[in-house]
Amino acid sequence: MVLYNEISKVLQRGETEEVQSLIKKGLEEGSKAEDILNEGLLKGMMEMGERWKKGEIFVPEVLIAAQAMGGAMEVLEEILIKDNVKTKGIVVIGTVKGDLHDIGKNLVAMMMKGAGYKVIDLGVDVSADTFIETAEEHNANFVCMSSLLTTTMPYIKTVIDEFKNRGLRDKYIIMAGGAPVTEEYVKEVGGDYYTKDAVEAADKLSEVMQ
Repeated sequence: MVLYNEISKVLQRGETEEVQSLIKKGLEEGSKAEDILNEGLLKGMMEMGERWKKGEIFVPEVLIAAQAMGGAMEVLEEILIKDNVKTKGIVVIGTVKGDLHDIGKNLVAMMMKGAGYKVIDLGVDVSADTFIETAEEHNANFVCMSSLLTTTMPYIKTVIDEFKNRGLRDKYIIMAGGAPVTEEYVKEVGGDYYTKDAVEAADKLSEVMQ
């Protein structure tokens, strides 16, 4: 338990190399990769999420911790796959066609990874075809769209309509967010959930999966 707490603390400080060496030490001493993930890393990311909600920390601190989480997963990922540890779910995420903003989307993707989901990040300027083909290829559970401009927001509806046209709408839980997007808009265009920030987005996945 001491090691897991130490991993959690170092992760929250964003010290990637230190996290990696603690994980390697834990593995050498016989800790299971899954326990390191759940008791150390995920716990640390959840604490960061709670502190962000309370306004105790800000986006840069969350981003630094999320980057350390990425470094930690470089060490653990292959072992987890070999041990056949299942991810909580598969998420396809991207900023919609015509929109090149990615800071918010990156933060959402990092928080979702930090919560134990497999995230396929399509980047920016993503077409309906790419969202659909990737979701189908990876047998995803969630499709998440970001739009930061009022001019690109209607493309959320374009993507959802295309899922409907192909008879695939009911296969996926569709979430959307971004500065101009509202809960009313997402419901109106046929989406399932709107989330206002990255922590809420990760929480919503867990809520839905349960």
